[in-house]
Amino acid sequence: MMISSRGRYALRVMVDLAEHGSEAYIPLRDIADRLQISQKYLESIMALLSKENLVDGVHGKGGGYRLNCDPNKCSVGTVLRITEGGLSPVSCQGTASGCDRADVCRTLPLWNGLSAVINQYLDSVSLSDLMQQSP
Repeated sequence: MMISSRGRYALRVMVDLAEHGSEAYIPLRDIADRLQISQKYLESIMALLSKENLVDGVHGKGGGYRLNCDPNKCSVGTVLRITEGGLSPVSCQGTASGCDRADVCRTLPLWNGLSAVINQYLDSVSLSDLMQQSP
């Protein structure tokens, strides 16, 4: 499993919003400048996060984004599942229909166990935890 730049940048944005959080909306340009990420690329990430109600966005003068979740309760796993489309370590786990060979696959328990460990760990880390990390 490889986390894409979209997932990594989404986490950076969420931590940035949590650190600069207030009732005011933060312009996307300010976020992009602080994080040194393309504003255009951030727009697509913010659309995903906004659609899932993790952030609120307002267009126009005085607009921007603000966090719509408690940093103590918003997990890294939640953000990554939204931006990555899932966290399965193998492709056959990530499909709605599953695998044609699931009933005879001797490695499926391994992948299920790995998936459980990954999800448990990522769900145990909050945005607040990331804010406490030293760069």
